[in-house]
Amino acid sequence: MFVVNSLPVAILFCVVTMLGWGSWANTQKLAGKEKWPFELFYWDYAIGVFLFSLVFAYALGSFGTAGMPARENLNAAGAEFAISALVSGAIFNASNLLLVVGIDLAGMTVAFPVGVGLALVIGTVKTYVQTPKGQPALLFGGVALIVLAMVLSALAQRRLPHTGRSGPLSGVLCSAAAGVVMGFFYPLLARSISSDFNSRPIVPGMLTPYAALVIFGVGVVASNFLWNTILMLVRRVPFGGYFRGSAKLHAIGILGGAIWMAALSFNLLASGVAGPAVSYALGQGATLVAALWGIFIWKEFRDAPAGTGKYLAFMLAGYTAGLALIGAATQ
Repeated sequence: MFVVNSLPVAILFCVVTMLGWGSWANTQKLAGKEKWPFELFYWDYAIGVFLFSLVFAYALGSFGTAGMPARENLNAAGAEFAISALVSGAIFNASNLLLVVGIDLAGMTVAFPVGVGLALVIGTVKTYVQTPKGQPALLFGGVALIVLAMVLSALAQRRLPHTGRSGPLSGVLCSAAAGVVMGFFYPLLARSISSDFNSRPIVPGMLTPYAALVIFGVGVVASNFLWNTILMLVRRVPFGGYFRGSAKLHAIGILGGAIWMAALSFNLLASGVAGPAVSYALGQGATLVAALWGIFIWKEFRDAPAGTGKYLAFMLAGYTAGLALIGAATQ
């Protein structure tokens, strides 16, 4: 299987993760402009996640001398580790659906800093305790700056004009709930993967990143029949509407899932060198990317009063400085 052994390449892969995780939500915004309910969008999104995991496993995961081919590893997977990856997919799916609701109600500029930022804090702490790799002072100093950026994002959102609707506040609450749940998926996924997979033999029963991603994708699709069905029933979105969507709308959803899964794939490969805590924290710099999309492309703060810009500027600065410290923690 293809592995990464160079720290600069690992950091580059983390940057790719950051760009992917921060950009996939643009597909949801594009589908929303076509009046396509996000619940229907999300069926295609889950399919895209699973399809990319298969492509990645049977392409990069099936050649080279390191580790073992994806198919062989899947056949040899121990139940404990396979279940860990499967449950990780289900947990991620529940959290991401909440984040999608948050984006729909409050926009990318708010939902990502609150939801993904909170997930970064929880996931980084849990993953570092599980696999202590990286300089803790720099790592947690960076996390603290990102928490500050989350607070500034919420303060900026409060300055938006009130319209009597509870949408923005509900969006913040959904995003916060998403962050709490999302913080637990990555440590569980990392637990299923053989440590130092890029330089040592795969521990019997444990997974390579490629096999773990396939099982993770199965967890996402399978759990979608529970989580998204509940959401559609609560919000009274008819199931038949999915089959009336255009090929373009379905392609947009699948593309969104593929972008997110590509980012996770690069992140797991980078974790073999940078360590799971650092690679996850750097990848969650997606909050910065998503905020830039929301501010400058989707103009989500165009109606905000004068002075809001300083909150947004300090928020972006906090994320940038926090990510710089996290990157330095790998040295």
